[in-house]
Amino acid sequence: MSGLALGSLSALACDPAQTRGRRFAEPAAPTRNAYQRDRDRIVHSTAFRRLVYKTQVFLNHEGDLFRTRLTHSLEVAQLGRSIARALGLNEDLVEAVALAHDLGHTPFGHAGQDALDECMTDHGGFEHNLQSLRVVDKLEERYPAFDGLNLSFETREGVLKHCSRANAEHLELTEPGGVGRRFIDRTQPSLEAQLCNLADAIAYNAHDIDDGVRSGLISTRQLLEVELFAHYHQQALDEHPALAHKPRRLLYETIRRMLSDQVYDVIDTTRQAVAVAGVQTADEARLAGPLVGFSPAMKARTSELKKFLFVQLYRHPQVTDTTDRAKDAVRELFAAYVAQPFEMSADFAANQDLHRSVADYIAGMTDRFALREHERLTGRKVL
Repeated sequence: MSGLALGSLSALACDPAQTRGRRFAEPAAPTRNAYQRDRDRIVHSTAFRRLVYKTQVFLNHEGDLFRTRLTHSLEVAQLGRSIARALGLNEDLVEAVALAHDLGHTPFGHAGQDALDECMTDHGGFEHNLQSLRVVDKLEERYPAFDGLNLSFETREGVLKHCSRANAEHLELTEPGGVGRRFIDRTQPSLEAQLCNLADAIAYNAHDIDDGVRSGLISTRQLLEVELFAHYHQQALDEHPALAHKPRRLLYETIRRMLSDQVYDVIDTTRQAVAVAGVQTADEARLAGPLVGFSPAMKARTSELKKFLFVQLYRHPQVTDTTDRAKDAVRELFAAYVAQPFEMSADFAANQDLHRSVADYIAGMTDRFALREHERLTGRKVL
């Protein structure tokens, strides 16, 4: 079989029976393949449970219905599996990567990441994709024979979406030919990993519209200036005129249609790209350049939406005021732990690489634990 076919496993899909394996050899599980086992380990990890109290856009205490990193990861997994099923890619691998991709994210979303990166400027920096890999490779402590979750190569490479050349070279020293190699060779990850990267963007653009309107920081009237949203909004009204008097249902229906067409666009565009590339195997697909993506027209529309959300939501004064204070909390926590390592848990305090240990400790915190620790150590509230 060649190419991607609806309803069957493509020759371009990652085959768990042909995995490049785990860093520490383990006997195969009797009832699960390698990627199913990875998914299960991720779901049972401490880092996964912490995602329920980690910010997506709005802090957890700002509302019960806003997305968190956990619900975001579940939405990415749902979208990813839907696309993978249609393309004949490995759904289990897609789900594992989707559920693990944000395990290294800091409290307070990207604000926390930016603050930690600033604190770590002279100590190797901080990047949440690399931290997610660090979580599954080292920081989780669940098994007697190894640190981390000992996931398969294909899941780990999907978790590491982005990586600087310097970090890739460091990874290559510790794991020759491993997950950092493609950033040096400028090859691609599996099609499943490429798919998860795109499903991530589709998910957050859609749910940030919902959360942004629910918060009152953006309005449907503003969104109607964005072509992608306006098209499906009008389509929903044309088919269901009564929705004009039910704004919440109208918003949901608009987002649903927008999501569906983006999914169909990715499926059609990827099939065409694979056909043009002429690749026949999963390994050939890695050498062919990016193959999973939007059509030019859909890419332009989604880019317009992303820019709108950046300006109108992520840079809204109310959001930036909160994120600025969150950054202060992270900076002050970092300084406090560097000055007094014994204020961290014993395992982190004993680590010889103090600054990296402090970054690991803070990155693993939920929003609310970080705020409690900040108040305990500084005697004041920032949020």
